[in-house]
Amino acid sequence: MHNILVRDLGVCDYAPVWQAMRELSAARTPATPDEIWLLQHTPVFTLGLNAKPEHLLAADTIPVIHSDRGGQVTYHGPGQLVCYVLLDLRRRGLGVRHLVSALEQAVIALLAGYGITGEARADAPGVYVNGAKIAALGLRVRQGRSYHGLSLNVAMDLAPFARIHPCGYSDLRVTDLRSLGVETDMNKLGRQLHAHIEAQLNPAASGLQLAVGA
Repeated sequence: MHNILVRDLGVCDYAPVWQAMRELSAARTPATPDEIWLLQHTPVFTLGLNAKPEHLLAADTIPVIHSDRGGQVTYHGPGQLVCYVLLDLRRRGLGVRHLVSALEQAVIALLAGYGITGEARADAPGVYVNGAKIAALGLRVRQGRSYHGLSLNVAMDLAPFARIHPCGYSDLRVTDLRSLGVETDMNKLGRQLHAHIEAQLNPAASGLQLAVGA
């Protein structure tokens, strides 16, 4: 099975990373390695392909971007671990539902390592702790190639979530690891998360490569 190249991109604006994902996906060949990008975004509201304008209540000074990912509206900001999965699903023999489940289970396994019970919901992709959303998912698949991915709330300002209906739900609570009593390093979490994703996608994987920068 193909290994995954992991890139740590630091803190990035949303639009350039989105454009880079689209360019990589469009230029892929059968030999192009799969990649995971780990990063944090500067503050931004993003609206997925199914998003309704009324779910964005008050953007104020935070930029708003209409994205080509699936799903509704969400918020990205510092203190949130974003993980983009740029995979050749056909080469791996994966369907979209399998990928969504793999990402959810990777987050659930990561949380379990910190003594937190997370769960997935059939009606709303993502991971929840006691009914509050801690990780959001949004993917785009074109010609069997995925991009976008998931965001895990670690230690962030949760106030901007009050300006939206997260993922289209007006009564959805949002939480982060810090609110659950977990203080940890973002780089450590990134390593743990991509290891869990690798384990879900390829249990027999022999290891990951790590590259820093774009």
